[in-house]
Amino acid sequence: MHTSAGGGGVFGALRRATGGSTIFLTRYTAEGAVGEVAFATKLPGQIVPIDLDAGGFLLHRHGFVCAFGEVDISVGFQRRLGSALFGGEGFILQKISGRGRAFIELSGELVRRDLNPGEQLLVHPGHVGLFPASMPFQIRTIPGIANKLFGGNGAFLVELTGPGTVLLHSLTLPKLAAELVPYLPLQSR
Repeated sequence: MHTSAGGGGVFGALRRATGGSTIFLTRYTAEGAVGEVAFATKLPGQIVPIDLDAGGFLLHRHGFVCAFGEVDISVGFQRRLGSALFGGEGFILQKISGRGRAFIELSGELVRRDLNPGEQLLVHPGHVGLFPASMPFQIRTIPGIANKLFGGNGAFLVELTGPGTVLLHSLTLPKLAAELVPYLPLQSR
């Protein structure tokens, strides 16, 4: 086991950190025999293997788990979407590219959508899991004041345009935390 700032030096580490990954990377190597390393999801969900080619993928901010081969992790897209509506985090995507295999964490149920050329899919930003970096996408505002204020889903959607495969995940950390609050013990004052 060897932990370092990984490829790209200080700037590579800062790109990874801005994209939601860690500054340091740990490399596991089996010495003298075959070895195995296991990883688990942070939330209920699954880890999905993705074979990389030169094009790469965009994935949710904390999606990267591990990889082998020549894989680069960086910020794929970053946009502040109104701090009052998203708690200041905005919409940030990691980009993974290079050659090799990466493992991506998706929380909750996995939904796969194969989009035909020109077909569009509107998705809440928190449910975007993974899509090809070559797939066009944009941020759209939800129409109507009542929808924005009382719809309970924020004010923005991500519009993805095919062709390509999109992986969505059903569980977001803010939604899980909100559901758990009634079951947490009250702190005495």
